Amino acid sequence: MTQTRSIFLFDNRDYALLNMVNEMLLGKRSFSHTQEQLYSFFHPHGIKELAESKGLRIAYAVIYLLNLLEVGNVDDRLAALRSVRNEVIGATGGPLPLNTARVLLQLMKELVRSNDNYQKQLKLAHDFRKAASGKPGCTRRLLKKHHLLEMPEEYNQIAFDDHVHDANTKGRKSASHLIMDAWIKGIRRLRIIYYNYISAKNAAELMAAAEIMGITVRIGIEFSARFRNRYIQLIWVPRGFSDVQSFLCFLEEPEVMAFMAESARVSKYREKYVLKVLDAYNETHRLHINEYFNLNLAPISKGKFLEFVGAGQASLLHLSRFIQSQIREALPKRIAQLKEAYAKSENNEIRNAIIDQSKELNGFDSETILKRYLRPSKNPAIPNPSTPTNDPDVPPLLRLSPDELIERLSKLHPGYRITLNLTHLNVVDVLEILYDCNGWITRLEIFNLKDYAADQTEHIPDIVALQQAINQSNVISLKAMIAKLIANLQSCSHPDIDRIQKLTNILHDIATLKSFYDITPIKSRIGSDSTGRSSRAHGMGLVIEESLPRRAQKELRHLSKTRLKIPIHMTILPATLYLPYKTYSLWRSITHWIRNHWKLKKVGMLRQLEWRVKEETIKMTTPGNIITLGGIHPKEGEDFPLEPATDASNQCGVHWHYLNSGLKNGLKVLIGFIPAFATFYLTKEWWVLAYLGAFIWFGITGLRNILQSVIGGGGLRRSPLLHWNDLVSWERTADSLLFTGFSVPLLDYLTKSVFLDMGFNINTSTNPILLYTLMAVTNGIYLSSHNTLRGLPRAAIIGNLFRSILSIPIAIGLNAIIGQVLISAGVVSVAAILQKWAAIISKTASDMVAAFIEGYADRLQNIQMRRQDYERKFSQLFNTYSKLELLFPESPVLEQLESSENGGIMPDSDAKDLERIISICSLDMLYLWMYQPRARSAFKQMLREISSEERNILLRSQSILKRQREISLMLIGGVLGKNFNRPLSFYLQHHPSYLKTLHHIDQSFKDMIS
Repeated sequence: MTQTRSIFLFDNRDYALLNMVNEMLLGKRSFSHTQEQLYSFFHPHGIKELAESKGLRIAYAVIYLLNLLEVGNVDDRLAALRSVRNEVIGATGGPLPLNTARVLLQLMKELVRSNDNYQKQLKLAHDFRKAASGKPGCTRRLLKKHHLLEMPEEYNQIAFDDHVHDANTKGRKSASHLIMDAWIKGIRRLRIIYYNYISAKNAAELMAAAEIMGITVRIGIEFSARFRNRYIQLIWVPRGFSDVQSFLCFLEEPEVMAFMAESARVSKYREKYVLKVLDAYNETHRLHINEYFNLNLAPISKGKFLEFVGAGQASLLHLSRFIQSQIREALPKRIAQLKEAYAKSENNEIRNAIIDQSKELNGFDSETILKRYLRPSKNPAIPNPSTPTNDPDVPPLLRLSPDELIERLSKLHPGYRITLNLTHLNVVDVLEILYDCNGWITRLEIFNLKDYAADQTEHIPDIVALQQAINQSNVISLKAMIAKLIANLQSCSHPDIDRIQKLTNILHDIATLKSFYDITPIKSRIGSDSTGRSSRAHGMGLVIEESLPRRAQKELRHLSKTRLKIPIHMTILPATLYLPYKTYSLWRSITHWIRNHWKLKKVGMLRQLEWRVKEETIKMTTPGNIITLGGIHPKEGEDFPLEPATDASNQCGVHWHYLNSGLKNGLKVLIGFIPAFATFYLTKEWWVLAYLGAFIWFGITGLRNILQSVIGGGGLRRSPLLHWNDLVSWERTADSLLFTGFSVPLLDYLTKSVFLDMGFNINTSTNPILLYTLMAVTNGIYLSSHNTLRGLPRAAIIGNLFRSILSIPIAIGLNAIIGQVLISAGVVSVAAILQKWAAIISKTASDMVAAFIEGYADRLQNIQMRRQDYERKFSQLFNTYSKLELLFPESPVLEQLESSENGGIMPDSDAKDLERIISICSLDMLYLWMYQPRARSAFKQMLREISSEERNILLRSQSILKRQREISLMLIGGVLGKNFNRPLSFYLQHHPSYLKTLHHIDQSFKDMIS
C-alpha cells in the first residue's frame, strides 16, 4: 500500500529508515551476516558505518531477538542480544548516553511491533533519529513519553526485582528478552524464579544474557514443602560459584541432575491437574461461555495447548491466556453481529443491553477467565494439587516438611540461601518455620507486588516486626511478641492446643532461636512476581527513590496511575569513592603533585557515588520510598467498539516534534529573527542598524556555532575527509538562533536603553565598564535560563553564566579599540556611535568566549568518545594478539603479521580467524582515524599512556592492512553484508596514507626514547 507523504511532516530519512525496517520485517532485506561470529568484532563507530546505518543495525538486532522469543536456539538469541548491546551502548553521544541508549532500544522495539500502523511507525522512526542525536531534552521527553524513569549516568541506582518469571516457567519472555527489557527499565539486579528444577541450558542463556547487558542475576528455584496440612514455598538460591561455568558444571553433576529429574516430577504432577481443568473447560465452561456470549468456541486440544506453553511449565495462567486468544479470534464475527443488531434496533433498552455485552466481551481478559472458570473453587471435583494428600501419585518431594526439604538441598551444595515466600502465611507460621528450620532460612520475601495487588499483605507488618526483633537480638521484644501470640491463640473459640504448645516451647527456647541469626541476620527480599502476561498487575522492576537523579525524583512527586509507590521504606546511605583518573593530562599531573605534597587527598580525583542499603532498617510504612518501574497500561477504549470511530492513530496531525527538520529549523530561525529585526527596526535611526542589525546579530551567533563545532571536531588539523560542514549541527545552530533572537529586545532595548541609559544614565560615555558588566550579567542569566528550559547539563548552564562574566573585559577592550579607530578616522560623536553598537559589541565578546569555551568542551567530549572507541579496539587487538602468541610460542608472530607476502602465519583455521579479527580491528582504527572527530588526538594521547611493548604491537600490527587481497576478499565475501562497495573503496584508497602516518608516529616515539 502506497503511503502519501506530507511536505510539512517528517524527513526523507524517516521514510527511508521505516521502509528499510519494514522490508526486513517482510523478509525482503537480509542482515544474516550480523549473526556471523566475525561481525561482532566490528565497532559501532567503525567501518561498518559505511555499510549500513546505525538505525538499521539496531532494527535488525531487535527484530531478530523478538522473532526468537520462543523459537530458535540459545546461541542465536544471545548473538542478537550482543548485537543490540554493541549497537546502542556507547554508540550515542551527548550528556545522557546510557539513557539515550535505553530510549533508542525502546523506540525500536515499539517500531518493530507496530508494523500494522504505518503512521505510528513513522512517528517512532522520527523519534528514533532525533533521540540518536543525544540531545538531553529530547531524551528526557521520550523517556517520559514511554513511561521510563531517567537513571543516573553513573548507573548506580538501586533498581532490582527479587521475583521474576521467564518463559521457562509461566512468564512470557525468553531469558534474553527478559534481560533486554530489564536493562531498558534500568534494573541492575534480578532474581529469576524457576519452579522445582532448572536445566543447564536455560541457566546458561540467562546468565550469559545478564553478563552481556551488565545485570547481576541470581537463579532461585521454588519448592513446595508441607506445613500444617498445606504447602509453603521455599526458594533455594545456590551461591558461592567462582564464575558462570562453575555454576553450569554444578548443574551437570550426577547428584544434582538426579535431584532435578525428581523435582521435574512435581511439575508433571501439577501439569496433570492443569490438563484436567482443560477437560473441565471443554466439557462445561466452554459451553457456558458459548451460550452466554453466543459464540461458537471449539474444544481445545491438549497438543495445541502444550505447544502454546512451549518451554514453560503448564499452569492455569497459561490456560487462561490460551482461552483468551481463542475468544479474541471469535470476537470480530460476534461483534459484527452485535453491530448489525444495534443498527437495526430502535429500542433503547435493547441497544443498552447490546452495548453492555460488547463491553463485557472486550473486558473478558485472562484474569477474568481465570477467576470465573479455572480456579480450584470453580472445579471442586478435580483434586487440588495445592492441598497435601497421601495419594500414591503425589511425588516424594511434595511429602517433605520444610526442614527435611532444606536438609536434602544442603547435601547438593554447601553454599546457598533459602528464602521463605510469605504468601498466605501469618506471623505465627513464620515464627514456627524459622524455629523448625534451625536458621537455614536467611531471607524473607516480605513484599510481593502480586499479593499486594490482591490485597493480601495485612500480615506483613507483624512479620517485619518479628524479623527486626530477631535481627536485633532483642530478647525482651521477642518474649513479649511470642507471649502475645500465645495469648491470641488461647483467646480463640477453638484454640489450637498443638500450636500453643509449640509456641510455648519456642518461648522457653528463645536463646536458641536468637543464636540462629547472631552471625547472619534475616534479610528481606522484594519482588513483583511478574510474568509479563497481565495487563492489570504492575510489571517487572522496583527502584529506591533516593538513588534516582533529582529530575526523576521530582517527576515521581506526581505519580501517574501506571506507577506505584509501595508501602515499604528502605534506608540507603551514600558512599563517595575517590579514584585516580586513568588518563594523563597536564592538569591531572598538577593535581597529582598537590595530593602528594600538600596532603590534599581528594583534589583532582574522580568522584564515584555508591549507595549502601541498610536492610535491617526495612519497614512497612506509608509513604514508602520504593517505586515500581513497570506500570499498568489500561486500554484506551474498546478493542471492538460498536460505533465506528475516527482512527486517531492514523491521523498524524501537525505536531511540532514531527515537523520536517528543514522546515522546523527554518521556523526556529524565523521566530527568533522577528523580535530581533523588530527591535533594531523600531529603535534605531541609522539605516545600517535598523535594517542590518538583526543580520549582523544572527551572523555573529551563526559564525560562533560553526567555529565551536569545527574547533571541537578537530580544527584545522582535522582529517581531510571531514569537511567543516560535516561537524556542524544545524539543528543546534537553529536552536541557538531561536533564543538569540529574543536576547535582542532584552539586551539592546530593555537592558541597555530603558533600564541603564534612561533609568540610571549608564552608557558608553558615562560608565562603559558598568554598562558592559551589567549587560554581560543579564546575558548570562538569560543564557542559563534557556539552557535550563532546554534540559542541558548543569555544567553547560553554569558555564554559560561564567562565559558572560569572562566576556566583560573583552567587551570593554573591543569598545576601547573601536573608539580609538573611530577617533583616529576623525569621526565625531564617537560615544553616541558606541552606545548604538554597545549590544552588538557585548554580544560579539560573549560569542568569542563561547566559541572557544564551548568548542573546547566539544573537543573534550569528542576526545572522550574516541578514547572509549579506541579502548575497546585496543583491548580486542591485544587479546587477539595474545592468543596468537599462545598458539605459536616459537614463531615471531609480530614479524609475520607485518609481512604482506606470506598471506598469514600458518594455514591453521584458528590462526586465520585470529588474523581476520586483527584485520577487523585495523579496519576500524583506520575508519576512526579518517572519519571520527578528534580520533587523531585521542589516539596519540593513548599511545603515550600504554607501555612501549603494547605500543610496538599496536603500531606494527596495523601493517596487516597491506594484505589487500585477503582483506578485499573478506569484505567482498560479505563480512559486512552485500553493501561492501563503500567499505572496500575506502580501505583501498586510504590505508597507504594511514600506514605511512603510523610509521612516522612510530619513528617519533623511537627517537624520543633514544
